[in-house]
Amino acid sequence: MAPHSHPSRRTIVELLGDGISAELSTSVHAVAEALAPRLERPLEFLPVDLSQPSRERHGEKLYDQAEGLMREHRASLKYPTATTAESPNKILRDRLDFAVIHRPVVTIPSIATNFTQSIDIDIVRIGTGGTYEDSGRRLGHDVAVSLRVIERVPSTHAARFAFELARQRRASVVSASKYTIQRETDGLFEECCERVKIDFPDVPHRRELFDSMLAGIIMNPERYQVIVTPNEYGDFLSDMCCGLVGSIALGDSASYAFDPHSGAVVAAMFDPAGGTAPDIAGRDKANPFAAFLALSNLLRFVGESEGQGLLRRAVFQCLAAGEKTDDIGGGLSTRDFTAAVCRRIA
Repeated sequence: MAPHSHPSRRTIVELLGDGISAELSTSVHAVAEALAPRLERPLEFLPVDLSQPSRERHGEKLYDQAEGLMREHRASLKYPTATTAESPNKILRDRLDFAVIHRPVVTIPSIATNFTQSIDIDIVRIGTGGTYEDSGRRLGHDVAVSLRVIERVPSTHAARFAFELARQRRASVVSASKYTIQRETDGLFEECCERVKIDFPDVPHRRELFDSMLAGIIMNPERYQVIVTPNEYGDFLSDMCCGLVGSIALGDSASYAFDPHSGAVVAAMFDPAGGTAPDIAGRDKANPFAAFLALSNLLRFVGESEGQGLLRRAVFQCLAAGEKTDDIGGGLSTRDFTAAVCRRIA
């Protein structure tokens, strides 16, 4: 039975997972408690156990519970889950109809990388369609095919999200695909971007072929601020950009579902982009940096801009002072890094 929410607190659905999930949750709770005096409504977490053992015990009823709470409370925070017979991420994406995935990637000066230039890119990708909707099939012994689908509605949602974000940043939008080759599918995506562009005459926009854009980011990263792209392209691009800034563990993600009539966001899920890391689970070695960024973006979504800025500054100040975990060149444990962030918040 889920606990009743307190009217003076803001209920956040917390989707627990596998591996390092428990340690990330502990860190997030500590930071949320440190932030509480600075929030209009302190956070109250409503847990849903999406770990593999729980999924095996409860099956579809568990996803029914998660979906209902996510729709009711609008904002949720998810930790890494193991993909075994099923992908919880995909199931939630399908059930909630998450049409847009947002992945911000920014250079962190205190982290050593092989890439010497700075990037500050918001990657906006269609959250559905592409080849991910179809695992494919064999045609005889020597041929395999899969169906690739691009739809107008999620393409339009992604384009509008990207243009609105660019307007806030006073930045430009690049729509990237293989529109010269995939003329129908990627052509439809670019058509949606061009249509949305009409409503944002103040936002510069250009289209680029996806493969040449990858080279462009590496050669001239300052030319890219907001990029919108179809599903699988955005997946590849996000990992590449995280690698350029030092680690996939440094990235966070947000998924958005929209009202089909008004276009308003009806549900949002925020999560660190890394995996379950079973090799370090329970050893106080997990890096909660991306989970803190996910919490920061959740705070922005629910209107807690002061708390969002305070948390983000505290995290980056820690890294600048050399207070970081082993995986990014420091010596702090999960608990020690969390404590350092909490001290800076206080």
